[in-house]
Amino acid sequence: MRGLKSITDLAPADIRGLYAGFDSPISTLDCGKKCAPHNPGGKPFCCDICHAVPAAYKSEWNYLESNTDLWHKWRGNECDETTTQDRIRIKADIPKNMILLACLGPDRCQRDFRAFSCRQFPFFPYVTSNYRFIGLAYEWEFEMKCWVISNLHQVSRKYREEFIGTYDHLFSLFQDEFEDYAYHSWRMREHFGRQRRRIPLLHRNGRTCLISPASERIRFVEPMRLPKFGFYK
Repeated sequence: MRGLKSITDLAPADIRGLYAGFDSPISTLDCGKKCAPHNPGGKPFCCDICHAVPAAYKSEWNYLESNTDLWHKWRGNECDETTTQDRIRIKADIPKNMILLACLGPDRCQRDFRAFSCRQFPFFPYVTSNYRFIGLAYEWEFEMKCWVISNLHQVSRKYREEFIGTYDHLFSLFQDEFEDYAYHSWRMREHFGRQRRRIPLLHRNGRTCLISPASERIRFVEPMRLPKFGFYK
């Protein structure tokens, strides 16, 4: 991967290698079976584009398009509930180096060809205000839907290690990618700060902690004591 300027320059072999290093399930339990009964559509929320629209890097899409029929470009009409305003909002939130996708559905999933956005869900790399990648934070919009968010103690050690190793590697290559997640982490601090809540985080040292969104002071906690949300209380 030497000489690459952007993550859009990744070759198919690069994508395949990154996928191979980030392939472990998030938990020993099938978390999809935990949340699907609560979704009127009967699918896991993360596999239902009426709830979560996945995205792929453009070079990643080139690889997927050439190797599988699992994905197609998101049209915005896959769900009757998606309004014009929804489509505008979703497109506005996507980084310029990514495109939105839709898949054939969980019953036809081809696990070897899951996009990065599927492999990392519901997490993203959390970057502090002084630019340190310290662990896994979750996509807060899914607190009420995602079983994993209410059961962070179930996230496997191997998954955490693969997540951190993958993003350590990507960040060492692509500064823009690091900046995107630094901004997303800032948005999380703003959101939790308004709610006067601490941010739960799976720290890269293997422990679980709560972070003050204002001071960013870290307090290590027992993961079983973290709050549960929605259906999973």
